[in-house]
Amino acid sequence: MAFGHDGRTVYFCVDLEASGPVPGLFNMVSVGGVEVRWNGQRHVRGDTFYFEICPEFEGFDPGAMKIHGLSEAHLREHGLPAREVMQKIAEWVKAHVKPGEKPLFVGHNAPFDWMYVAWYFAWAGMENPFGYNALDTKALMMGKHQVFWSQSNKERLLELYPHLEAPRPEDEHDALVDAVFQADILIALLDH
Repeated sequence: MAFGHDGRTVYFCVDLEASGPVPGLFNMVSVGGVEVRWNGQRHVRGDTFYFEICPEFEGFDPGAMKIHGLSEAHLREHGLPAREVMQKIAEWVKAHVKPGEKPLFVGHNAPFDWMYVAWYFAWAGMENPFGYNALDTKALMMGKHQVFWSQSNKERLLELYPHLEAPRPEDEHDALVDAVFQADILIALLDH
């Protein structure tokens, strides 16, 4: 059996952008996800989702807003209601998990992304399809490569896995682009 393959786990690499450091005071402004599953020989990327979210809360940190470039005005005009987004994510995850399989949330710095997603599901009064579990690829990298936390960054990953392609600078902090790159990181850590 391959490392990271137990026959039951379906990985969901999720990335999000936010208007500040914590949910409830600030907003999740966009979220993207990628399914990663075992195909019998290796882990592969599957389907994706991406949503932009209409703000619910008053917090907009200028530094955070500059990172992703999604303006409050754009989000209010084009974003979907947050509860609708959470419902769509829950339905999407459930549609991609077969009987006997379990979904696992994956992030590159999972504590931040999982915190937002879990909080939004609770706020919306919905069950979190990921439960309370999350896999952090930074921690996985630390264990696999015996590196310090400060060395478990994407730059170091690109050195260790030269076949990985980082997003173009103009595409960084697009939640779906980042989620796809995180899926590739996960696959490299599990299969190479």
